[in-house]
Parts: sequence; C-alpha cells; structure tokens
Amino acid sequence: MRQTINPQMQLGEVDISALSINCKSRDDIPRLLRSLQHIWVTPDLRARVFQALEGMIPADRNNGRPGMELWKILVFGSLRLVTNCDYDRLQELANEPRTLR
Repeated sequence: MRQTINPQMQLGEVDISALSINCKSRDDIPRLLRSLQHIWVTPDLRARVFQALEGMIPADRNNGRPGMELWKILVFGSLRLVTNCDYDRLQELANEPRTLR
C-alpha cells in the first residue's frame, strides 16, 4: 500500500519547508529542489499533484514497494527526468550523496 507521505518524521530528517537551497546555483538540481519545495509548501497545489500521481498508480494499490511514498516517486522521477540520467546514476544520487564530500 503506497502512502502519499509518511506523516512521522525520522530522526535526523529536516522538514522540506525548512530546507535551505542555494538560489544562486546555476545547476539544474537546486532549481528542481526549489520547485519541489514550492509544491510541498502549497497545500492546494500539493493535493492536486498527489491526486494526479494517484491516478497514474494501477488500481491495485497493494503492489509495489511498501516504503516508496508518492512524494519519493515524484522526487526521484523528477530528478531522473531533469538530469537526464539513467537508473544507475539515480541510485547513486539517492544512496550516496556524501561520497563526493
């Protein structure tokens, strides 16, 4: 069963509306993050986006990964399309963000 969002934050998580994103960056990822942050902090827009995503999910909602919320699907799908990357690079971006540091 897919959830829209997980209402319970995990230890160490930061609220999306409180994220500080570099507005002067010319890279495409910070621009994407700012647009996703705008969707998150606008409840009416967020409800419409989630409604559209739920329409794309097959009618049997008991399939798929139980840990993948609709918000994560939106974020990773948008990141893959904006960066024009393959799934291997997307997995690396999702799982190893601190390797470069």
